[in-house]
Amino acid sequence: MIAFAASFMLVVLAEMGDKTQLLAMAFAMKYSTYKVLLAIFLATLLSNALAISVGHFLTAVIPIDIISFFASLSFIIFGIWIIRGDRLEKQDKKESKFGPILTVGIAFFIAEMGDKTQLATISLAVKYQNILGVLMGTTLAMVAADAIGIIFGRAIHKRVPEEKIKWIAAAIFILFGLIGIYGVLSTRIVRV
Repeated sequence: MIAFAASFMLVVLAEMGDKTQLLAMAFAMKYSTYKVLLAIFLATLLSNALAISVGHFLTAVIPIDIISFFASLSFIIFGIWIIRGDRLEKQDKKESKFGPILTVGIAFFIAEMGDKTQLATISLAVKYQNILGVLMGTTLAMVAADAIGIIFGRAIHKRVPEEKIKWIAAAIFILFGLIGIYGVLSTRIVRV
């Protein structure tokens, strides 16, 4: 129970204002809240299970800065996708060929690679040696934090035009991506 509570509290706090919470807000503008939260739950469950089971192996084989670099690059792609998605939506109203749950799930799974909450999950699993407690605590924490983000996003949506929200969300994703890439590259340059 201690592993669950500690994992839940730590990840809820870490997720507040995080890029994946912003991703949840953006997807909730397009898809139903239920489908977005279900996709977040499934993607986070899978991501955290992988983090717990193979996290040590991955960081031993692939340097964490490489993982972080590609995760940061994915945020730039998400930002561009938000902008491009607007144009496609206006042109032909096409939906993602994967459906909302798989689309959101894939985006969240990729977004969590190398993220601070994934690294926290690895650390919590090592500290508490309670796989189930950490897995459920971190997963439910992500869903709770992202639900808070969705509620906040819906409140903003009533006051700010959707077009402006999408451009702001895209800019935030691109900014997070650029900051992440800068952080990785500056760390690598310092090591050299």
